[in-house]
Amino acid sequence: MATSICTLTSTLYAKPEKRDELLALITTFVEKSRNELGCLEYNLQISQSDPNVFMFYENWRERECLEVHNRLPYQREWFKRMPDLLAKPAEVKFYNLVGTLAS
Repeated sequence: MATSICTLTSTLYAKPEKRDELLALITTFVEKSRNELGCLEYNLQISQSDPNVFMFYENWRERECLEVHNRLPYQREWFKRMPDLLAKPAEVKFYNLVGTLAS
């Protein structure tokens, strides 16, 4: 049975010349996001096969917590900067957790 926990995956494809700038920026999101109300898990990963590909894996108590996160000033600024830093639009997918989070 699915829970109210909202999982988000977001795959980012950096413009090669903007990779370091992008990584520096998105790395700052991890600690901020982990401290937000309703954040259960927030991870940033780099592809093993392509250093220009990053993936966020996030779990939020419910979708509304994620929506609050997305309205924060630093996230809104990030959304404005995406076209300059990304080679193509982010691939964002939403899921509902089945069962419970692993501890």
